[in-house]
Amino acid sequence: MASSTHKQQQQLPNMYGATAAPPPTPSTQSNNLLSTSDAADALSRLLHRLPPTLSLPTRRSPASTCLPAVSLSDQNPDLLDDLLSHSGFFQLTGHSVPAELARSAESESLALFDLPDDKKESYFPKNWPLGYEGDHDEDGDGLGESFRLDSSCSTESSTELSLDSLLEFTSALEKVGLRIIRLLSDAAGFENPVEEDPTRFSSLMWISKGLAGNKPVSAGGFYPYILCLQYQIRYRKYSLLSDSGWATVTPQVDSLMVTLGDIAHVWSNGKLKKVRGRPVLANLGDDNSRCISMSLLITPPMDSKVSPQPHKLPIGRGNEEKREEQIDGSTAEEEERLFNSFCFEDYAWRVYHERHLINDPLDRYRI
Repeated sequence: MASSTHKQQQQLPNMYGATAAPPPTPSTQSNNLLSTSDAADALSRLLHRLPPTLSLPTRRSPASTCLPAVSLSDQNPDLLDDLLSHSGFFQLTGHSVPAELARSAESESLALFDLPDDKKESYFPKNWPLGYEGDHDEDGDGLGESFRLDSSCSTESSTELSLDSLLEFTSALEKVGLRIIRLLSDAAGFENPVEEDPTRFSSLMWISKGLAGNKPVSAGGFYPYILCLQYQIRYRKYSLLSDSGWATVTPQVDSLMVTLGDIAHVWSNGKLKKVRGRPVLANLGDDNSRCISMSLLITPPMDSKVSPQPHKLPIGRGNEEKREEQIDGSTAEEEERLFNSFCFEDYAWRVYHERHLINDPLDRYRI
């Protein structure tokens, strides 16, 4: 037995060589290692020497922001200045959209989410960007179910669904939106492409069910628009993403929350600030079963080109004589273009599917 054990020991490899010393023990290493305190001090000094660009970003909750109010009343002498002075979003009072109409449209919209899934898909087939998207659609926006309807609120069923109030509501929002675009073009001094030409814009009614919690995954789904309007039926908080970061706003009941989009930003050659995507409902808690948002997006038609619009002199700022000279044949002073032209359909498809969260999708078109 002893002989067998002796043979096994002879067959074991010599891991350290014939003259190598045995591996060091903790007691022999104690003088060569930094103490825990020394190591922490060394790490702290190293981190303090790192340049600021290498510091790790911190995730912050959206900051609560006061939502500016703008009166659409004809008696508001500062209307144009008010529209220019805000960072791409404000609440509109003195508008013409009836509260009863908004509530009726909401009731019809809520009924859509009660339909069986097969009817949702058959009544609202996908024809991007229109149609129905469920919670788990592969190309969905990750923000719950949504219906996207054109300005006629058309469906594949003309007998089982009645969307008369939603259609009237969409038309009322559209009229307000077109007026705001006209006022913005006057205030910022650019030609309005949709003025007196109904073929130069489209409307998209985006009805979505929010998710519980305060998780602004994206700015409500990225689809380019000139402006977005949302009627405030009740007290709700929204998260939105502007160029200065995430913000949380709380519009007044019965006001219209207006956000200016990337197309308005390009048309104005950067004069108008913008919001990326739609505002999304925030702080919904655990029960969001009956919480929806109805957003009207006014957009260019699919086949249009987007570029800064020709410059004109703003009205209401002491430029009346110069404007008369411009009409008589002289041209307004040209300003340097900040953006190259691009195809709206290509841009819309890209930003919708790429889901930009940090980088501005317009950066690639800046000159």
